[in-house]
Amino acid sequence: MTEFSLSTAEVGTQLPELPEQQITRTLLALFAGASGDHNPIHIDSDAARAAGLDDVIAHGMLSMALLGRLLTEWVPVGDLLSFRVRFSAPAPVHGRLRCTGVVKAVEEAAGRHGVERRARLGVAVRIVDGPLAVRGDALVRLPARHGEPA
Repeated sequence: MTEFSLSTAEVGTQLPELPEQQITRTLLALFAGASGDHNPIHIDSDAARAAGLDDVIAHGMLSMALLGRLLTEWVPVGDLLSFRVRFSAPAPVHGRLRCTGVVKAVEEAAGRHGVERRARLGVAVRIVDGPLAVRGDALVRLPARHGEPA
């Protein structure tokens, strides 16, 4: 098996997935503290039920943060040129999340130091045994291939 590298990625290349992330009450409480988002539907079962939910749900930004981690495993944060998502389903407490990414396009564009290679990536968070929770895209600067000028 060869080691993954975005510098040699082509259209259709899958980014290695993050390990599955289980949504626990502890994770939600920690994320609420770190993010400052203390909306009770994320940490209080009674409030979540009063809002029509079965139980608490994960913060949408937690899913986006996981996708950010997926991206920055392979691209330095300074090479992450754009990143956006659309939320489509809430992630329930005890749900397990899978974060995936795929190269949608490789292109050349004017950059900081002349022409640079970039990749457009499709990213997603899926609830294991459930629906797609988040879909998004990112534009990343690719490292020069071996033998190319940096």
